[in-house]
Amino acid sequence: MNAVIDELSWRGLIAHSTDLDALGAHLDEGPISSYVGFDPTAPSIHMGNLVQVMVQRALQRAGHRPILLVGGSTGLIGDPKQAGERVMNDVDVVAGWVERIRSQVGRLIDLEGPNAARLVNNLDWTAEISALDFLRDIGKHFSVNRMLDREVVKSRLESGISYTEFSYVLLQSLDYRELYRRHGVTLQTGGSDQWGNITAGVDLIRRSEGAHVHALATPLLTKADGTKFGKTESGTVWLDPAMTSPYAFHQYFLNAEDAMVVSYLKVFSERPREEIEDIAAQQAEKPFLRVAQRALADDITDLVHGEEQRRAAQAAADALFGRSELRDLAPDVLAAVSTELKAPVVTAGEELPLVVDVLTESGVVASKSAARRAIAEGGAYVNNDKVTDVDATLQAEDLLHGRYVVTRRGKKTVGAVVVER
Repeated sequence: MNAVIDELSWRGLIAHSTDLDALGAHLDEGPISSYVGFDPTAPSIHMGNLVQVMVQRALQRAGHRPILLVGGSTGLIGDPKQAGERVMNDVDVVAGWVERIRSQVGRLIDLEGPNAARLVNNLDWTAEISALDFLRDIGKHFSVNRMLDREVVKSRLESGISYTEFSYVLLQSLDYRELYRRHGVTLQTGGSDQWGNITAGVDLIRRSEGAHVHALATPLLTKADGTKFGKTESGTVWLDPAMTSPYAFHQYFLNAEDAMVVSYLKVFSERPREEIEDIAAQQAEKPFLRVAQRALADDITDLVHGEEQRRAAQAAADALFGRSELRDLAPDVLAAVSTELKAPVVTAGEELPLVVDVLTESGVVASKSAARRAIAEGGAYVNNDKVTDVDATLQAEDLLHGRYVVTRRGKKTVGAVVVER
């Protein structure tokens, strides 16, 4: 088996392929160009998109040339979804998101060297095509019967689907053909939810160019209960630090469930097979040490946010639980921690609030009476300092960087407030 196909298979990154043996032989023939697309339907890409980046990174390590497409045109339309019609975003908004996502993916792939990746925008070619040319040159190759047979279309027929979303598959197929013509692309990768769109592009190239190209799809990552991986109670885990802080990002992977963590490590870590298998053995023997979770969180945070931000996230976690000094944390790190802890804003005048009130507001205790009991029992902390006086008031020096206060009950229940004066 081709080495990169073997690696992707071991890492659990292959769900579908047009012909895996033929693709392996094609990869063995010499460097190829492959592409994956990202639609700017939000200001940032997310964990599902990062899976696709990992596939392209593996191909690039094997000597192949990745092309990462950001859909300036397809992002204006939106791929049909099961729940109903997408809201079309303003043209200027989408253009701004294109640039943000181009910057993101450009940091995740090597843009230099002999097999340097290339960033492209499909608006560069679709903007030049008239509606008549599009219908005559692209539309004639598509059977409406086959388009109606797509699962997402069938699920929307009763509730209704616009022609705009119905025709999305033509635009994505055009992208594959255009990249085949311009850059010799012979492989498209993507998520298994995109398989219909991807194979439609393969078919378009066969019909219009008389050429045989390839497709590969990754499985959708899920949690042990079958729900989507990369989602939290507060929403999606984004790769943009302004939308999901490096601290929250690192914590998300530290909390990965034991049943799935090795699978996630195979996908998101580029450690060699032997090292991951050793980590898996350690995890199976002593899961309470959370060796796999720490390796996963460190590797993926290093990749997405850099080692410096990962170290800051680790320092924040250590400080929260009393293993290091909270006052050493930078203001932006404390702000991220406060956001993750859902810290309420407490408005104060000349006099600062009682510690009992702060413990209650931060959510580490259920009531003022519970706060008093925690203090009396020696289990209440403000900025990791034990509180001994039930009538204590916050002091100015308790406000970290002039506004943040971290509270704790016992060893594990942590909260925070933001004091506005």
